[in-house]
Amino acid sequence: MTYRLITLLTGLCAAATLAAQPPVYTLKDCLEEGLLNNYSLRITRNQERISANNATLANAGALPTIDLSAGYSGTLDDTETRLRSTGTTTRENGAYDQTLDAGISLEWTVFDGFDITATYQQLRELERQGKTDTRIALEDLIANIAAEYYNFVQQKIRLKNFHYAMTLSRERVRIAEARVHVGNASRLDYLQARVDFNADSAQYIKQQEALHTSRIELNELMAKEDVDQFFVIRDSLIDINHILRFDELWEGTLAVNASLLRAAQNQTLARLDYKKVCARDYPYVRLNGGYGYTLNKYELAANSRRSTLGLNFGVTVGFRLFDGNRKRERRNASLAVENARLEREQLEQALRADLQNLWQAYRNNLELLKLERQNLIVAKDNYDISRDRYLLGDLAGIEMREAQKNLLDAEERILSAEYDTKICEISLLQISGMITEYLR
Repeated sequence: MTYRLITLLTGLCAAATLAAQPPVYTLKDCLEEGLLNNYSLRITRNQERISANNATLANAGALPTIDLSAGYSGTLDDTETRLRSTGTTTRENGAYDQTLDAGISLEWTVFDGFDITATYQQLRELERQGKTDTRIALEDLIANIAAEYYNFVQQKIRLKNFHYAMTLSRERVRIAEARVHVGNASRLDYLQARVDFNADSAQYIKQQEALHTSRIELNELMAKEDVDQFFVIRDSLIDINHILRFDELWEGTLAVNASLLRAAQNQTLARLDYKKVCARDYPYVRLNGGYGYTLNKYELAANSRRSTLGLNFGVTVGFRLFDGNRKRERRNASLAVENARLEREQLEQALRADLQNLWQAYRNNLELLKLERQNLIVAKDNYDISRDRYLLGDLAGIEMREAQKNLLDAEERILSAEYDTKICEISLLQISGMITEYLR
């Protein structure tokens, strides 16, 4: 019995331990969470659905309107009638006449100078633009999550480096204290070592705050209910793509860049606006028809009641000769078409400039990384030699601190170069429409 109880308790403890373990995320995990839950993306997707719902023939005015109506009216009159031949006057008070009607009517604009056609094309283009807006929002979210994910990696590595700095400073304090006890160093050297250790400890504490801030930002992008939820990321290094090609990036930008696509859609919408203005130069044709029943009741007339049941129909052809604004609106619509074209060309030029700048920064950072990694090797060797000399009493504490600082600075420069390179990579992939590669 005791054995079974112990086994049960062990199992429960193990289960509790597993349940308490924080989630482990890869970049793909974070992206999937964000694409599923992010509030801004969900709002944009709903706006896309609205655009799709609006893209109908009925909303463009291409379908007829059918109304079903019924009504009742009555009149209560006092009447006075005088015959011309005899001069006799007849008075009736409270004469009550009634009218009852019911019917169905139809109105249909069958042609309006292609305005309906242009409006429907606009609605369809707005539907496509809604999809493009969703794609832009999706790519922005992927870029933001990827950037923050690798920022979290950066902050985690920096925290590790600061912890390493504390370890080195603690070792220096131990050595300085031991040298003071044996009379090989002054107390001033020991106190300076303590000051440096406290400074490194303060940096470590401050870096914990930076890591905490990054975790909150990443949770917010993933739309976590608890933005302070603790998690672990699998990556411990900033993985850099070294095989990007400028020609492929530029070809991708021209072919699939979402902002360029939206600018082209704006061009189409501007041309359709111009077409709608020109539609006023054409006549319009409208059909109307109805079927109804009318009942009239008269209290004083020769007939006591009259009813009608029948069909009515007609066609209207018209042409607006003058409205005072047509010429002005046509000129403005033509200028809007030109502006849409210029804006697309301007955007293409801006994307080319951004791509060139980011590419140069990307290549420079790759070269900088090579150099800084070489510097790190030198800085480590310099620190090891300085530490050995410091142990032997051949090196002052301030020189030891300088060697330590050079080592930590080299690690920081490498980390910054890696992160900057990754940010350039993310931006290049976003501009070229290849940012979804991070989902693979």
